[in-house]
Amino acid sequence: MSQVSPQLHHVVFAIDPGRLDRAADYLSALGFQFQAFELEHLGLQIRLDWDRGFELIAPTPAAPTGPGTAADFLARNGDGLFSVVVRTADCVAGEQIAARYGVNADFRQQHEGDGFELSEVKLEPLFGIPVTLMSTNMDDEQPVTP
Repeated sequence: MSQVSPQLHHVVFAIDPGRLDRAADYLSALGFQFQAFELEHLGLQIRLDWDRGFELIAPTPAAPTGPGTAADFLARNGDGLFSVVVRTADCVAGEQIAARYGVNADFRQQHEGDGFELSEVKLEPLFGIPVTLMSTNMDDEQPVTP
């Protein structure tokens, strides 16, 4: 699915692992419907409501701690807004634009399987704006099955 202009897709909040379930319970009471899963290769516990644009992440004990990771974010800031995910037709082109403003990527991932492709490039915040570029062939209505 190709889009001409970028579109806000979802927001990601980093939450301390000890508070993740309570945070998900709180938001579920407000009407969000989370799928819970773990991405072992990233060392993250995830609570994702793809349809309503909300994601909670918490590092596992084996999570990486380098720059751009949830563990690093939590150590520096505590719970809070980790990134705003913007759906774009081309992450590479977006990353090149960011580079012209002196912004580097501090994390990237790519997933493929069962007919879907997903690429994400998390950019270092500029002007206090934490942006992740995402491109995927998934429709927004298509359920997420990591």
